Amino acid sequence: MNIAIHINKTDNIHLDGIFLSWHRNFVWIWETALREECGYPGYQPYWNWALWCNDLEASPLFDGSDTSISGNGLPDNSSCPIQVANGETLPCGTGGGCVTSGPFKNLTNNLGPISFPHVYTGLPANWTAYNPRCFKRDLSNYISTRYGNQTAVDVLMNTTNIEDFQNTMSGADINLGPHGGGHFALGPAMDDFFASPQDPAFFLHHGMVDRTWSLWQDIDEKSRRYQLQGTSTIFNGNSTPNVTLDTKQDWGMLGRVKETRELLSPRAYDFCYKYE
Repeated sequence: MNIAIHINKTDNIHLDGIFLSWHRNFVWIWETALREECGYPGYQPYWNWALWCNDLEASPLFDGSDTSISGNGLPDNSSCPIQVANGETLPCGTGGGCVTSGPFKNLTNNLGPISFPHVYTGLPANWTAYNPRCFKRDLSNYISTRYGNQTAVDVLMNTTNIEDFQNTMSGADINLGPHGGGHFALGPAMDDFFASPQDPAFFLHHGMVDRTWSLWQDIDEKSRRYQLQGTSTIFNGNSTPNVTLDTKQDWGMLGRVKETRELLSPRAYDFCYKYE
């Protein structure tokens, strides 16, 4: 269900004024379900991009061990090179095929793939069609090193207003930015702009997106906590008004409608967490 909701709302929750806050609650809904419905006793972890950006397969997240979130896919360069919407061409990594190690080696992806141009044309009529296929990954040290290194994170954290923070996160200043770079660094499942939650790494990646936003807000609590910029339409299109504290956001059947004011602090309303 979470994948379908993300697909259906893609044109309203990316590259705009509610991207950060909508995904903050999306990850929180996921964590809450893990704890309350699945008996998970811990908390939502995050993928610290810079720690293993030079060697993703050495990371405890992607080394394919039993405690990882599975490793690389089998070698398959059939979709190389990677054409990015900003016009850039990126080299593929060392995988590309089905994941054969770790806890998710038998995972099946059932929705999508949906190509990026559908953000302009609308979802295809058959977007809910059942399309079972193996879970694929293509770990790319080139992409992760370029967009997730400490310098890229520092550039992001050194922005001084929410417009620059959002643009840098999404790539206005450093091409794909840390957000887009993290998606493309993991390959086929994660670089599906619509259906990327089909890779379990999605929630660790967006945990890090949320962490950087939270730490950025904490630098100047009074000035930054409630800063907003943009609309709730992709590319900040004018089909929706500018986001305000009163702007309502929803997650379909996953959770209740919330006003944006409820989503801007991880220590207020439904939230009660803090990042180190």
